[in-house]
Amino acid sequence: MSGSTNALARASSSYLRSAMHQPVEWHEWSADAFDKAQRENKPVLLDIGAVWCHWCHVMDRESYENPEIAGLINENYVAVKVDRDERPDVDSRYQAAVQAISGQGGWPLTAFLTPDGRPFFGGTYFPPDDHYGRPGFRRVLSTLASAYREKHGEVIESAEQVMTAIDQAESFAGRSGEIPSSLVANMVKSAMQSFDPHHGGFGSAPKFPHPSILDLLIDYCGRTGDQQALNVVTTTLDHMAQGGVYDQIGGGFHRYSVDERWVVPHFEKMSYDNSELLKNYVHAYQLTGNQFYGNVARDIIRWMDEWLSDRERGGFYASQDADIDLHDDGDYFTWSLAETREVLSGQELEAATYHYDIGEVGEMHHRPEKNVLHVRAAPEQIATRMKLQPQEVEALLASAKQKMLAARLKRQAPYVDKTVYVSWNALCISAYLAAAAVLELDDVRHFALRSLDRLLSEGWSAEQGLKHVIAYSDSSAQVRDVTGLLDDYAFMVSACLDAYETTTDLSYYRFAAAIVQKMIDRFYDETGGGFFDTSRQALHASLGALTARRKPLQDSPTPAGNPAAAIALLRLHSYSGEQKHREIAESTLEAFAGIAGHFGIFGATYGIAVELYLRAHRQVVVIGRDEVARQLYRAALSPYGISKSVLLFDPDHVVERNLPPSLAQTLPNLPGIREGKSQAVVCSGFTCQPPVGTVKELQALMPAA
Repeated sequence: MSGSTNALARASSSYLRSAMHQPVEWHEWSADAFDKAQRENKPVLLDIGAVWCHWCHVMDRESYENPEIAGLINENYVAVKVDRDERPDVDSRYQAAVQAISGQGGWPLTAFLTPDGRPFFGGTYFPPDDHYGRPGFRRVLSTLASAYREKHGEVIESAEQVMTAIDQAESFAGRSGEIPSSLVANMVKSAMQSFDPHHGGFGSAPKFPHPSILDLLIDYCGRTGDQQALNVVTTTLDHMAQGGVYDQIGGGFHRYSVDERWVVPHFEKMSYDNSELLKNYVHAYQLTGNQFYGNVARDIIRWMDEWLSDRERGGFYASQDADIDLHDDGDYFTWSLAETREVLSGQELEAATYHYDIGEVGEMHHRPEKNVLHVRAAPEQIATRMKLQPQEVEALLASAKQKMLAARLKRQAPYVDKTVYVSWNALCISAYLAAAAVLELDDVRHFALRSLDRLLSEGWSAEQGLKHVIAYSDSSAQVRDVTGLLDDYAFMVSACLDAYETTTDLSYYRFAAAIVQKMIDRFYDETGGGFFDTSRQALHASLGALTARRKPLQDSPTPAGNPAAAIALLRLHSYSGEQKHREIAESTLEAFAGIAGHFGIFGATYGIAVELYLRAHRQVVVIGRDEVARQLYRAALSPYGISKSVLLFDPDHVVERNLPPSLAQTLPNLPGIREGKSQAVVCSGFTCQPPVGTVKELQALMPAA
């Protein structure tokens, strides 16, 4: 190691650069690192983490910044550090390995590999010395170094067994079958069985959001009117939005709740959690008309606009950390009663402390006086207690919230990782476009389209395909050529189709078609069906566990790559009319049909894809720009439906030039379509009904579509 920095000083990732001053001789994931391990016949110590990960920073401080432990590592290992957000392909395989070894995964992921990258031991967080019922890192490092030298044959045998486990994880060989028509009903039943009727959500602590199953349930409610399913959706969305897992002052959702009541979160905020939950609240608003869900959606956008958006160039940032330093645990987001009294007084203080449950003793173990704000009492309850009118209490709470937010902005804020990932940006763009259409937010629509245009200009080329990263948090860092993964392609196709439906600009449809073709060329398994998460080209240069082929099916927590690809193909087919798009989607769904039902709510994106496959696609085309057209458009959007698309054309533009093949063959030839008045056309299964001019007529056609 030269000077005061290691090789990570040349890294682009924020997480890797944060370790550049550590005494460990870190390497990035590269052929050079594994070549060095083989030359020196040393095992590889692999650390996988993320800039937003609290326990990653704890292990950095306790172990990797400790000169004695660093010396032990440098003498016996080649050390490799990986950012799981930058390299999800590396992370997913070694997560499978460590789960096979230890029965648990997560971050930091600590794995011990042979010089060619095969894992033989691993775990997550290790304290420096024996503690918390976990073996100390010093002892683990010494023991495994000795085992590699003295029991080499056993180490190699163990590595081969673990590689077999990785190969089997999400390969699903021989699990194909017919696509089950009962799958969605069974997933709905599974969700109801694991539903927590008291607090909402699924299972017990810790509780994570599960946006895909919520969308599947929202669609199911819209089709069936099932009140039990509706109760699952509304109870979950209500409790999450009123809990501490939602930032009551700043807006936006934290990553998950450590308790079953949604009160105490892990405080990091991820772009993908907020994008998918934004969709849930928009879709719930479409289903129920409940303004509360619309307000939550607007509040998520407010936070994302302020903290996770590149307002100048377009694009969404990756995440916001939980903490400022290791002694902190959400201190930026939490409040003591004394801190609240410094900002509020009188009736505002009384209303806010009761509403947000702020007391002398809060929920945080490291600082018991700190409270996680959550909704304890509604304005009506507070009004009775304070002998005021509910609207007076609402005014007090609105004023208190603004003052508390202004005070919080004076605190040092946790770090925002400004890396722009293509896959996560595509999810955010789709969410923004959905919210813009339903809530009629023109600025939100414009920003989403500007962000998509940036992704297409900086992250896509017809020759090279998609990138995974188009910008790093450190603007001076070199943008590495991280090849796009299946998620990048599948999510981008849907974002482009969302943009086409929003703008009726056919260029977005053409981008979707081009990206789909590249996705098929690079990832599709023509023999076994389904899509690999990495391209064939990447396989030839693979290191370590990357030689294992993987076909992601389980949501974790973003939508899984294979069902997302099937959704993209089915949506495109509804416009292209090209049978190959539907056939590849069908073979993808068939490849997992024998096993998907076993995943329950964790397979919900597969359930959405099956629903899209089994039900005839619907397009509602509205032509006009007056208030009648707006009313038709609003009626077409409600309720939310997985298989429904809504397009609004300005009659001054040449409609025919902006129609994709399936609509171009039917729509212009309908009787009455050229009369010049605002009208709506319902198309289903490549057939269009005659145009109608009133909301009542449109609503009568919709259920039959």
